[in-house]
Amino acid sequence: ASDVHRIADKQPTEDPEKGEVVCTTESETLGHSETCEVDGDVRTNGTALSVSLIPASWKERREWMISPYSKAEIIVKNVTVTQLQDRAAAPPCTVTHSMPAVLFAIAGHAGNYWHDYTDILVPLFVASRRYRGEVTLLISNIQYRPEWLVKYKTLLRGLSKHAWVDMDGDPEVRCFPHVTVGLRVDKELTIVPELVPGGPLTMADFTRFLRETYGLPRGAAVSLTREPDKKPRLLLIHRGHYRLFLNEPEIAQAAEAAGFETVVMELRANASEVEQARLVNSFDVLLGMHGAGLTNALHLPPGGVLIQVVPYGNIEVLARAEFSEPVTDMGLKYLDYSVSVEESSLLETLGPEHSAIKDPESIHRSGWKNMFEFYLAKQNVRINTTRFAPTLAQAFDHLRQQ
Repeated sequence: ASDVHRIADKQPTEDPEKGEVVCTTESETLGHSETCEVDGDVRTNGTALSVSLIPASWKERREWMISPYSKAEIIVKNVTVTQLQDRAAAPPCTVTHSMPAVLFAIAGHAGNYWHDYTDILVPLFVASRRYRGEVTLLISNIQYRPEWLVKYKTLLRGLSKHAWVDMDGDPEVRCFPHVTVGLRVDKELTIVPELVPGGPLTMADFTRFLRETYGLPRGAAVSLTREPDKKPRLLLIHRGHYRLFLNEPEIAQAAEAAGFETVVMELRANASEVEQARLVNSFDVLLGMHGAGLTNALHLPPGGVLIQVVPYGNIEVLARAEFSEPVTDMGLKYLDYSVSVEESSLLETLGPEHSAIKDPESIHRSGWKNMFEFYLAKQNVRINTTRFAPTLAQAFDHLRQQ
């Protein structure tokens, strides 16, 4: 990259008097994240996984241990952030950069589509977008998720015009004018505009960035006011393992009867991200069971609709927290449909007297493991299409009113 100079102990060009470390603890970010903004003469050491601020004059030595993953409860190797006492303690620069850097880890739940965006990609957009591509991405934990970088290489290139650095295998001491350590999550799968460094951004800005980066052709859902003869397209997500729709053909027929051109398809986690995004962008409505696949709503054109089918078991609060507000912030219409006990396979497999049927709250009180096992892992659904018809009608009416 043009900004890199391999000159031993060459000092960065910023004003060293500005040297400052500002760290945010997880208690200030809804219990999720730890981050540090390090500004001045900043040096990174990949071998030690450390970031050091070199003071212009003597200062008290301070040190922070920061998780580079956005969810601090996920165990990864911490980054040591240090404000050194004086320049004599500083490691000499072997590579000097004129641009800032963002240091983060691929870890935890990476590989799950919802977590890829919630824990890493949206926070990375928030941290780096202010630099308009003139930023170096310092990535830790690559050896555990090498396929992750392959899947999202197009998106990462949209955020940075320069080669990323494998921090765990980097022998250099790199000097930067500014380094952000860690990624900050203020709310799941969305952005809090007033907390964005460098100026407000929204989820609508993020989805616009995705459309530009992935070359998605549609910037608006079908308008039945302008095109009354055109059928809006609905994608029904097929699931292959659990939380299945047991009557997919009937659901598809109900959607057709409501006025949609309907396609049933599985969205695979190992598919090309760009190709799958372009596929989803060709639809106006995304319909699916609660799960990571609904994250594909990111690629719907603005004005489109997400319909989330919420399994039986009083999990509406969880399901809506993960998709309702984020989808609305994307400029989409959010609808959900709560499965009744009669539509759930649990009634047949467990019997009407089982506590998971009679008293879902008791299952919730027993802990996440039991709740997940009964309501998210063991349950399939047979939708009552007559009961479901008003939800489909709401989606169609929304497109008609655009």
